[in-house]
Amino acid sequence: MNGATEAELGPVDWDLAVSTAVRLVRPGPVIGKEEAEHVVGRLRELAPQAEVHVRELTGLGQGLPLLPGEVVDRPAWVAAAAQGLAALTGPALPRQTGPMAGILAGTAGVQAGVVMAFLSSRVLGQYDPFSPQDQLAGRLLLVAPNIVGAQQALDVPDDDFRMWVCLHECTHRLQFTGVPWLRRYFSDQVTTLLSSMDEERAPLSDVIRDFRQKLREGDGPMGLIELVQSPQQKAVLDRLIALSTLLEGHADHVMDAVGPSVVPSVSTIRSRFSARRKGGGLLDRILRTVLGVEAKVRQYEEGARFTEYVVERVGMDGFNAIWTSADTLPTRAEIAEPMGWLRRVAP
Repeated sequence: MNGATEAELGPVDWDLAVSTAVRLVRPGPVIGKEEAEHVVGRLRELAPQAEVHVRELTGLGQGLPLLPGEVVDRPAWVAAAAQGLAALTGPALPRQTGPMAGILAGTAGVQAGVVMAFLSSRVLGQYDPFSPQDQLAGRLLLVAPNIVGAQQALDVPDDDFRMWVCLHECTHRLQFTGVPWLRRYFSDQVTTLLSSMDEERAPLSDVIRDFRQKLREGDGPMGLIELVQSPQQKAVLDRLIALSTLLEGHADHVMDAVGPSVVPSVSTIRSRFSARRKGGGLLDRILRTVLGVEAKVRQYEEGARFTEYVVERVGMDGFNAIWTSADTLPTRAEIAEPMGWLRRVAP
């Protein structure tokens, strides 16, 4: 534990999480050294180009410096993800004390490592606004072996697919760098949620009553988590889910809306990629459901529908009223019924 005392132990041993994940990470697609170097070079070139296109479409980030992306392999993504999660959750989670502190932190570390190992072969890119390495710009990561593997599986033009992925992640970066208050708002919501974990839970009778309904609605683990939360926790989680759905859907909308002038095969990529998101064998589907990946897929779809609906009616300038303050963000109900947000914010 790097010489830490019992009083200094965090709830998760992130070093153990990383080492566990790295041992479990599956190898990526086999390509030659020259091709691998070409892929890395192209991704580095395309990231700032993609951000220019996103700025032109969305109006976000005008005047900010153009930054590159970091091209990483699966183990490097694991290390970065652990670092970002530790920075985001550390201030809110209580420190472990007592003789069991090390065991509990180690158990949590192994569990986190297993989850990250599973995700490490699926994440194409990631923007981390909470990276301690760069508090202002965050870190934009492009996972080269996963991008190569997905492009090969989809059988789509390689540079088109690379640009398409870069468009998505650059949109996320501009959401946080172009909207100065958003990073703090997101962090505060996570801190509030995690800090309230020890508060009173929903009555068991209510949990049992609603359990079957949640399963029938296909809400997966996120829906079941909501059952055991207090009303105060549900309110915070609602805000986080609404924001995450907005951010993911907005990025999905942008990567397609930039259009065939930038990504000529965009319609083919989207149709094949959407089918791939829902595919997989039985074991893969179970794991994705348990880990909440299926809920994430629904977020992309719901958020993209919301964004498209609003942009069609009031244009991108009208949509950008959403970034004015926390009060102009859509609620979960408004994500499902965008006209409600329009009536409230952009009549």
